[in-house]
Amino acid sequence: QVHLVESGGGLVQAGDSLRLSCEVSTRSFSTLGMGWFRQAPGKDREFVGGISASGSRTRIVDSLHGRFSISRDNAKNTAFLQMRSLKPEDTAVYYCARSSRPYATDEVHLYDSWGQGTQVTVSS
Repeated sequence: QVHLVESGGGLVQAGDSLRLSCEVSTRSFSTLGMGWFRQAPGKDREFVGGISASGSRTRIVDSLHGRFSISRDNAKNTAFLQMRSLKPEDTAVYYCARSSRPYATDEVHLYDSWGQGTQVTVSS
């Protein structure tokens, strides 16, 4: 059974930065893509971005491009979501997920394992 554990969330002020981590307990970490999603109160879960298995390709949704970035350390079975210039509208529970493919995608059904989520709250 694969376990994903997110960490790094918290309460910050607008303009601050946070880096979320997602540690994955699987030997196949380096063969599969990773994705990040978020869910704000009263809203559907949305795709934030993802990274390919090797880390050579990353994707961030257009609305977050320039402020958010994704990386991974395959030696440590960990993926990261770096968030800068945070805004109150970034407040959400952030989830990492393991893709069933060697690439990241915004198709939720292609993710086979999910973390428990970490809360990010941005005050104005």
